[in-house]
Amino acid sequence: MTLLQLAVLAIVQGITEFLPISSSGHLILTSQVLGWPDQGLQIDIAVHAGTLLAVIVYFWRDIMRILTGLTETGRANTRPLAAMIIVATIPVGVAGFALHKFGQEGLRDPAVIAWATLGFGILLHVADRFGMTLRRMEHMSWGAAILIGFSQVLALIPGTSRSGITMTAARFMGFERDAAARFSMLLSIPVIAAATLLAGLDVHESGDLALTQATLIAAAMSFVSAMIAIWLLMAWLRRATFAPFVYYRIALGLGLLAWIHL
Repeated sequence: MTLLQLAVLAIVQGITEFLPISSSGHLILTSQVLGWPDQGLQIDIAVHAGTLLAVIVYFWRDIMRILTGLTETGRANTRPLAAMIIVATIPVGVAGFALHKFGQEGLRDPAVIAWATLGFGILLHVADRFGMTLRRMEHMSWGAAILIGFSQVLALIPGTSRSGITMTAARFMGFERDAAARFSMLLSIPVIAAATLLAGLDVHESGDLALTQATLIAAAMSFVSAMIAIWLLMAWLRRATFAPFVYYRIALGLGLLAWIHL
């Protein structure tokens, strides 16, 4: 891969991983539209590792409170949150492993990405427009966490967006926008870690274990772009709505459908 290709894919991954616009859809479309070859498992691992590190660094205080809550000296209301995140990850973990084993080529079709981008973008608008804003992170219940967790399974369809569908589910249940985003990003930690581990096992089986300069560059670029994206998203949602992301998804979905059919 050229440095330009590496930079574009790493930055696209970093920016779109946590914004509600679908990282997998953008990566597939970027490669297909520009005619670039698949970036390979090593680059996949690198960009996912970069985004994983970014969310851990940004939310390190929340992570420490959750871990502290597991001990006897921790605050009682933080103790169940770690367990909720783990349980909420199980459905997408099982579904993702099955999809990885049996293949997902049919889901990489630009038409699938277009309709998922459009449809789930409209669903995000409905949830954000009509969902109440009464619940914060401390109001997270087992039922809400499990429902949000199950919604992640839909994100296996490129174009859906893992962050988008989990924030949509949280908004339907009345969580404030920044609380919905915060829980979604904390929930991303085991999901990204599992995806990175699964790709790592594939690389191990292939025997191609060399750590190249390209992988380090990709990881660094995705980390920086992901940090910027998380900071901007959290700052935006403290005072505004998901409207810009909805408009972008609708425009992108319609544009893709026009590109496919015209």
